[in-house]
Amino acid sequence: MTDLKDTPLAHWTPPPPPGAATLDGRHVRLERLDADQHAADLFRAFCGHDALWDYMPYGPFASAASYHRWAKEQQAKTDPVFYAIRNLATGHAEGVASFLRILPEAGSIEVGHICLSPALQRGVAATEAMALMMGWAFDAGYRRYEWKCNALNLPSRRAAQRLGFSYEGVFRNHMVIKGRNRDSAWFSVIDSEWPALREAFGAWLAPANFDARGRQRERLSDLTRLVRQASDPAL
Repeated sequence: MTDLKDTPLAHWTPPPPPGAATLDGRHVRLERLDADQHAADLFRAFCGHDALWDYMPYGPFASAASYHRWAKEQQAKTDPVFYAIRNLATGHAEGVASFLRILPEAGSIEVGHICLSPALQRGVAATEAMALMMGWAFDAGYRRYEWKCNALNLPSRRAAQRLGFSYEGVFRNHMVIKGRNRDSAWFSVIDSEWPALREAFGAWLAPANFDARGRQRERLSDLTRLVRQASDPAL
């Protein structure tokens, strides 16, 4: 069992909410979602891949206009805060992700609403996007970084573990999504774990970790395994 803590936080101050700044990497740039700039790109990237929306509370979208309206509504919100993920290799926005359940007073923030087009899935760019968001949160002063997903969504549960999140359990009857029950699997990373995870991400993303065909030499899950405090028993 993870040690429980009752630590005084005399010098801790609440971090700021996410701002308008972009998050820049070698492979991706995360830009605050703007319907006029990103929606057409994103709809093209998602079109024909309706399974992307299976575990989302919205979608699929029948037209570019309906996706544009949705994006326009999201860009005005302060929680969740959506980002378009621009693949620098293609120049196109090919995915979205958000910060949500933003609680500066507790130092807690969640990453979610992650929707990656097939062009972005299972690649270096997608992993870098997640590393950039986690890095922003801890660099800003957040203490706890959360990942939640439908407990039936095994790919999302695997992704959380690969990225270094520790499994915290399942909240039963947690939500009603599209008229169906959702049990939610919870994962987290805390601030004391970030330095080791930052090193793991850096090692995995380094060009030297990939051969001439782009195949990884060392798996990220192997690099993050020692940081995780609990493994997901469903995997």
